[in-house]
Amino acid sequence: MAVERKKTLTRDIVNQAIIDSFKKLNPWVMMKNPVMFVVEIGTAITLLLSLVPDLFGSTEVGRAYNIAVFLILLFTLLFANFAEALAEGRGKAQADTLRKTKSDTKARLVHQDGTYEEVSSTALRKGDIIRIEIGEIIPSDGEIIEGLASIDESAITGESAPVIKEAGGDFSSVTGGTRVASDYIVVKVTTDPGESFLDRMIALVEGAKRQKTPNEIALTTLLAVLTLIFLIVIVTMVPMAQYLGVKLEISTLIALLVCLIPTTIGGLLSAIGIAGMDRVTQFNVLAMSGKAVEAAGDIDTMILDKTGTITFGNRMASEFIPVNGVPVKDLTIAALQASVKDETPEGRSIVELANKLGTAWPASAYETAQIVEFSADTRMSGLNLPDGIQVRKGAVDAIQKYAAGLGGKIPGDLEAISNRIAKAGGTPLAVAVGGRIYGVIYLKDTVKPGLKERFAELRAMGIKTVMCTGDNPLTAATIALEAGVDEFIAEAKPEDKIAAIKKEQQEGKLVAMTGDGTNDAPALAQADVGLAMNSGTMAAKEAANMIDLDSDPTKLLSVISIGKQLLITRGALTTFSIANDIAKYFAIIPAMFILAMPQLQSLNIMNLASPESAILSALIFNAIIIPLLVPIAMKGVKYRAMSANKLLSRNVLVYGLGGVIVPFVGIKIIDMVLHGLNIV
Repeated sequence: MAVERKKTLTRDIVNQAIIDSFKKLNPWVMMKNPVMFVVEIGTAITLLLSLVPDLFGSTEVGRAYNIAVFLILLFTLLFANFAEALAEGRGKAQADTLRKTKSDTKARLVHQDGTYEEVSSTALRKGDIIRIEIGEIIPSDGEIIEGLASIDESAITGESAPVIKEAGGDFSSVTGGTRVASDYIVVKVTTDPGESFLDRMIALVEGAKRQKTPNEIALTTLLAVLTLIFLIVIVTMVPMAQYLGVKLEISTLIALLVCLIPTTIGGLLSAIGIAGMDRVTQFNVLAMSGKAVEAAGDIDTMILDKTGTITFGNRMASEFIPVNGVPVKDLTIAALQASVKDETPEGRSIVELANKLGTAWPASAYETAQIVEFSADTRMSGLNLPDGIQVRKGAVDAIQKYAAGLGGKIPGDLEAISNRIAKAGGTPLAVAVGGRIYGVIYLKDTVKPGLKERFAELRAMGIKTVMCTGDNPLTAATIALEAGVDEFIAEAKPEDKIAAIKKEQQEGKLVAMTGDGTNDAPALAQADVGLAMNSGTMAAKEAANMIDLDSDPTKLLSVISIGKQLLITRGALTTFSIANDIAKYFAIIPAMFILAMPQLQSLNIMNLASPESAILSALIFNAIIIPLLVPIAMKGVKYRAMSANKLLSRNVLVYGLGGVIVPFVGIKIIDMVLHGLNIV
């Protein structure tokens, strides 16, 4: 997709959009857009008048005039449909690219007796166990239950650098269509056929499930009301014209109605919404709905999980620091014993560090040992050795409580060592053998580069950043300072994250949440915008309404900018469209009634050649302005970080004033061309 991003509009997409423009003339499709449906009805009536000019009574205009009105209205419809089809075409092209990665691959199914069977990937069901070797395609979504491997996700994310996935922790989720670049993994399938992440991606980028956002629905309602108002205005013009002795032709009334109703924004509204979702996918973010993209534009608070989001997530053991009176070697052996059966990244890093320091623990020494798994309640893990010795490692306060319960004493320098590690941004893990605390393991977690600058940009946009972490307050404060967030919540549990989000929402704020772990899933679901990391668990991705395929937490800044751009684009083009209608109203009406009411000459500032020329000029301008605005609808109005009042003033000045001036200039030029060619 990285390649596709550089070439978003190809000849094939444009050609297909032209074909779809005609297909969308289906009245059942057009009815979804009230403004353009009115235009289609008018087009059908003028077609009948082109064939039978006196269908509704005697007429003073020729067949050529009716045909001209019909053709211009038809092109107005086609241009509007083309804008929507073009936006949809980019999503479909991306879906085709994804679909190519979903070829029917073979899977190595693992039976309960340990034997393998080669089956088609379409035969896999949720709960099946499969083994994938180096160089093989992962046939289905799943969770790694054994092994560690680098995964090439370029088919999904467009990124060439492989990512490390392993059993346990928050980086165990794999996606169908990606490839094992090293080693092997054993995976438990988590989806049935047709329900995989890739299947959902294809359906979503095709726009099949796109729903209108509340603002889009409100704007559609406004446009429908304006259309009804102008329809009433046109109808009341008939008796007024008869009273003045002016004959208004049916085709002229239809043309006038189309010119005055907000056809510009009506024709571009769908394209703006679809293009907004498409722009998000170009940043390798999958939005589940246009509503999520739009909500991102109004975000006030951004809450981020620390591990794997703000930091790289894999805390690695870097040093063994013993308390007074304990040799480093004794601490190293105790730490190794407590970690030798710990399959988490932290546990493996402790074993690796002990091996580097020359301490090895033979497998025979722990074959009969009892494994004590880590739990959220005890916050520690370890081994119960055959000789009755209990070895534990865990959070410092948990180990202190454990040692005290066995009658042990708390070393005087333990707190100082722990605080020093915490202030340096590390995580201290205390180690105890029985009731005696031997020292602390120094785990380091690194903040992802560039975060501080990105969070500063969010602050300039008026968005508050809050970091949530299960670390102690000192560690949390150090990481928060290094990352540049505004606030932090230490020792946070899943319910604490939800409480923080609800608190902000109760104050009337919209909240975005980023995370990658299963424990982040409830908060991702509660947030107005939930952005899950693709490297995270399936639970997190299921709960979120956006998924970052690159697993970059700063991507939310781009999503917010796109959301704001979507709102600004819609507002700017709506302002331009309504200003257009006002300008066309004052341009056409004087020219139509000037013969009956010479007093209107002072309002005929464009001095149009004739009523017919005025109508056709306005109608032609109305048709060509839509394709001219398609690039803005597709690309979006450039977002600049500024206050809402300044932004409103700028849009009114640029698009409001421009919407008034452009029609006057455009209609006058077209009128001169028509008159110069003696067309009217």
